[in-house]
Amino acid sequence: MLNGIRIIEVEGLGPGPFAAMLLADLGADVICVHRKGGTVTPGMPERSILDRGKRSIALDLKDPNDVQIFKSLVATADGLIEGFRPGVMEKLGLGPVTCRALNPALVFGRMTGWGQDSALSHTAGHDLNYISLSGALWYSSAPGDVPLTPPTLVGDIGGGALYLAVGLLAAILKARTSGQGCEVDASIYDGSAHMMNLLLTMRQTGNFGVTRGQNLLDGPHWSRSYRCGDGGFISVQCLEPKFYGEFLHLLGLSNDPGFQQQYDRQSWPTLTDRLTGVFASQPRDHWAALFNGSDACVAPVLNPEEAMAHPMNSRATWVEAQGALQAAPAPRFSGQPVWSAPPSPTRGQHRDEILSELGIASQPD
Repeated sequence: MLNGIRIIEVEGLGPGPFAAMLLADLGADVICVHRKGGTVTPGMPERSILDRGKRSIALDLKDPNDVQIFKSLVATADGLIEGFRPGVMEKLGLGPVTCRALNPALVFGRMTGWGQDSALSHTAGHDLNYISLSGALWYSSAPGDVPLTPPTLVGDIGGGALYLAVGLLAAILKARTSGQGCEVDASIYDGSAHMMNLLLTMRQTGNFGVTRGQNLLDGPHWSRSYRCGDGGFISVQCLEPKFYGEFLHLLGLSNDPGFQQQYDRQSWPTLTDRLTGVFASQPRDHWAALFNGSDACVAPVLNPEEAMAHPMNSRATWVEAQGALQAAPAPRFSGQPVWSAPPSPTRGQHRDEILSELGIASQPD
């Protein structure tokens, strides 16, 4: 879908590479500028899933010869992704003013936690810090529990990478009609706050207040996960009355007077305790089989390997390729060939190929 669009990615961590992977998955020509002589980040593999489908060239952005190669790449690109603290690219002499002088239509994508010009823009932070201050972490746990969020999913990926990718594509569309690119200031703080708007809409109706555990999605007995008899977990979220009715029917609780007032906030803690006992009486797979195919809105909590083995994976959402479990691109488009996982490059693997395209004689790496 993005055939003909070129993105230059300056090697970074987390949300920047993820956004670039997403664009590569959609067909963009993504060239990752890896650090020359750089080492693999601790905890990351030599060939990262986040580099799949990209091409790699290793450059030293403090070396004049390599800077010229980088500038030649910029001149051919639709977009650029960098994830340094504000001002770092400018100190390298490769900030948006310099790059857009070479290529006025270039979209300069900047991925940070706090944004380019905030009170905290020059301070360190991580996923959990950004979503803590943005408000996105507030409703993430049961009342009384310490807030807990899936690592990176709400901040780095949801509020960061996905907003950066959307911003880049929107700006590239504009540049193709105007001839003028722009900077995309993608802040995880901003993006994760923006993701709260659905919940804030519910606040307008009185269904989502500030108090945790008293809201329509974080308090009811019918909107949570339960521990099963074997230590596994089952998730329940039957919001609408008809789905709640199906849930009660399958549990044999349709005629139990205690469960009749679905939205009675005062009864939620008591009914949660009752369902805790019910689900603890049988293993997870017993409950998964009981609710399978129903409209009760109940599903087992699976790890990625279990998800790959589940019948839902008839869509081939989960695949194993190059020795790594990974998820297929999303969304899907009609008329496109079936996807297969492309390999991830080694650092600098495509140097000669890229230099040839730029008309630069091959040089020692």
